[in-house]
Amino acid sequence: MAHQFSPGDTVYGKDGRTYTVEAIDGNTVYCMSDKGVETEFPLEMLFTQSTYTQTEVKSTLGKGEISYQRLRQSRHYTPGTTKLAPGAAEQLLAKTNNLFPSLVDFAAFTMAARILTEHKEEDLIDQLSIVKSRAVFDDAPPAVRARVLADLLGAQPEALASAAGLGDNLLRAMIDKGLEPYAQEFDEFQDRPRK
Repeated sequence: MAHQFSPGDTVYGKDGRTYTVEAIDGNTVYCMSDKGVETEFPLEMLFTQSTYTQTEVKSTLGKGEISYQRLRQSRHYTPGTTKLAPGAAEQLLAKTNNLFPSLVDFAAFTMAARILTEHKEEDLIDQLSIVKSRAVFDDAPPAVRARVLADLLGAQPEALASAAGLGDNLLRAMIDKGLEPYAQEFDEFQDRPRK
């Protein structure tokens, strides 16, 4: 069910999220989310408002497809008791991204896989999109994102943020230690296509 779109159009993904069309190149539509995240979709994965609200589109939801909206609503992405200051969390995330450019993507992807496993949907993990998992991650408040990263590394968010404030070497050492159990997974992840 492919449709023609023009730059500036509002379109809907299968998960119900809205995007603004930035450009179209063949069958690829480049979009911007309402949070300012750039992403791309195959043409057939996007719908106009009228086609999205049609029964046949809605009936495809929840049948062997990943609900990224449900990932957003997971307990892992709620603020909970995290008390980390937003500035400290942002500094931690920025430094982590500079030291290990694909680590934040890996944390977002790994958390999405954990959530699917918790919902007994392990069979969908192979379909997980790195880009969409990262968008879910980026939609969370800074302290929650820092907690997700810290959970992956087996560290306290406050300790990681403190290390980020003290310098790159300490943070790098903490991340290296936290990544030890995921060494092979992280290596394989870095070769995955970003889709």
